[in-house]
Amino acid sequence: MARTESTATVRRALRREVPCTVGLLADEEDFTAMRRYRTFTFDDHTTYLHQVEDLLKRLASQGGHTSVALFDPEDYADYCARAGLDPDDPASRSRFTAEVAATGARVTYSGQPMERLVPLLINQAVRQATWEYATLLLAGDGACTRCGQDTARTALDRAAGLLHRLLQAAGAGTHHLVCSVPAQHEHLMAVLHAERTGTGPAELDPSEGAEFATVLAAGLALENPGGLVLRTTTPGAPDRVHGWRLDRGRILPLSAAEVFDAYCTDADTGEPVAPEHNVDYLAGFDITGDDDPPAHH
Repeated sequence: MARTESTATVRRALRREVPCTVGLLADEEDFTAMRRYRTFTFDDHTTYLHQVEDLLKRLASQGGHTSVALFDPEDYADYCARAGLDPDDPASRSRFTAEVAATGARVTYSGQPMERLVPLLINQAVRQATWEYATLLLAGDGACTRCGQDTARTALDRAAGLLHRLLQAAGAGTHHLVCSVPAQHEHLMAVLHAERTGTGPAELDPSEGAEFATVLAAGLALENPGGLVLRTTTPGAPDRVHGWRLDRGRILPLSAAEVFDAYCTDADTGEPVAPEHNVDYLAGFDITGDDDPPAHH
């Protein structure tokens, strides 16, 4: 008996060492697409989500690391076709989920209810797709035809420097940044949250910072128009909103009036929108550095 108990204890300990990823069909459309497979036995998306949530809770109770990956039926069908797998086989779905866990959108499960987990996962997928597209645009930009420099590398270095100087100049507070860059096939948008106390460096998620810098770099390298907005919150004071525009590879501060107009105009209709209470709309400040190029190169 002692030997059996010891073996069971070892197995439980080993189970905690093995990470687990659950593939999730986040929306009704993707769920319906999977119902064409005989071995996919669910017939109601709401029930399916409840069952997945129960599974996640059981896995988490065992003490191991559990993550949730976005399961895309179209990508799954392509994956099976490339790998020569039967898509109507649970083993194929398991292999695809493992692939997504390594390369695709996923979030760590820490007990979030499904109504929070699904938006987190979708947001992560959007962020990853944006980053991948911005990276693709940069990779295709090549070298400057006049100076021979690696335009993508230069733009990434500039974007990282601009972000650092912006957060330094913004001072203490909770900072929310949005960078928007129209591109040929997709509108790129990146969001970054940062905290700064006193005179120390800003604290931010490294992956968010890399994604933000990549989108900004794409706008700089391609010389596309675009915009950057910073909103800072500090206790006991109005929120501060600053803005900049991208213009032919440069980043230029907006005036206070331009920031107000941008924030207080409906983007779809062009109609005025009432300004928010307890918000100051301020001009952007200079964040250029010595390495920034002239207007044309």
